Amino acid sequence: MAIQALIFDVFGTLLDWHGGVAREAARILAPFRPDLDGGAFARAWRDRYQPGMEPIRQGARPYTDLDTLHAESLESVLAGLNLADSVPDAARHDLVLSWHRLDAWPEVPDALARLREKYVLAPCSNAHVRLAIAHARRNRLPWDAVLGAEFAQDYKPKPAVYLRAVEALRLQPGEVMMVAAHSSDLAAAAACGLATAHVARPGESGPGTGEPAPLVPVDVAAADLADLAGKLGCG
Repeated sequence: MAIQALIFDVFGTLLDWHGGVAREAARILAPFRPDLDGGAFARAWRDRYQPGMEPIRQGARPYTDLDTLHAESLESVLAGLNLADSVPDAARHDLVLSWHRLDAWPEVPDALARLREKYVLAPCSNAHVRLAIAHARRNRLPWDAVLGAEFAQDYKPKPAVYLRAVEALRLQPGEVMMVAAHSSDLAAAAACGLATAHVARPGESGPGTGEPAPLVPVDVAAADLADLAGKLGCG
């Protein structure tokens, strides 16, 4: 089937979560820990990302949005730095909102504009709708719709997240391509019948930390999103 729509992972694939959270953590926590390693803080927080969603995936907890999960996991990160008693609630709230203030990788806005000339575009992210709007407004992400976890009331890599997105677009799985920098995400989408494209982000969590190439079979492998636009015939 001809691809009609592209749906995207966002954290890491389109947005530099590591750099953004590191920057914001260093700023917000400077009064309490002037020597904070922002990058280490961002990675420690992100390490709690998947475990926080797992009870929801397993049906042991109702769907809970990512801001709430980030606020919960933040507590253990602060405790690990002996900051649990010194960081006020307002600073904690601001730290959670740092995930709303992430910057796109440099080529992303223009590449998405090129892709939108030919395809319907939507995020298929674990971000909730308000978070996706914040990302779009900050970074000129030209979405035709906002899909993903909140729409499906579940978290990737559960099949419902991909399949609800396909259904919302009134397409067949083979007409939709999942775009991600994470092979596990693409493997889950492919198991649901979607086409897949891997975008390399070798420095996702710092130098040498991301995937320079897919670890699973994909339909397209690209060096970045501009390269993907070229390979899909968009300008």
